[in-house]
Amino acid sequence: MNSPTPPERIITVMGFDFGTKRIGIATGQRLTGNTQQLDPIKARDGIPDWDTLQSIIDEWNPDAFVTGLPLNMDGTPSEMSRRANKFAHRLEGRFHRPSYTCDERLTSFEAKGIAMSQAGERDFGRFSVDGLAAQLILESWMEKHPRSSTSQ
Repeated sequence: MNSPTPPERIITVMGFDFGTKRIGIATGQRLTGNTQQLDPIKARDGIPDWDTLQSIIDEWNPDAFVTGLPLNMDGTPSEMSRRANKFAHRLEGRFHRPSYTCDERLTSFEAKGIAMSQAGERDFGRFSVDGLAAQLILESWMEKHPRSSTSQ
């Protein structure tokens, strides 16, 4: 894993909300601060379809990855945060791009609240909020690591 501060050359970033059944994905630009969620991909016990993920990465060509870590409320690692960290390491090793992690406590809860307020949706098994959670993770990371406006 890389140092907590990303270099200025990292502009396009892909964010992930790791899950055992689905992995939420979002993409963002550090130049503009814009983010957008993508369709989540299916996972089998946390293992994604690597070919599908390769296609998404080829299409968006991110400079780096950010994976949310679902820490316990007291900040200690959870079993899911260990698995998410392993996923982040695999992204870096497989796709040869820097991979960062970001505390994602309560992002899924926040994503569900947004979905309920905007669309009245409550069936989160059927209607995934994983992409929105990935977008919130990415926005949080980008707020903590803004790209300097003086960079070229």
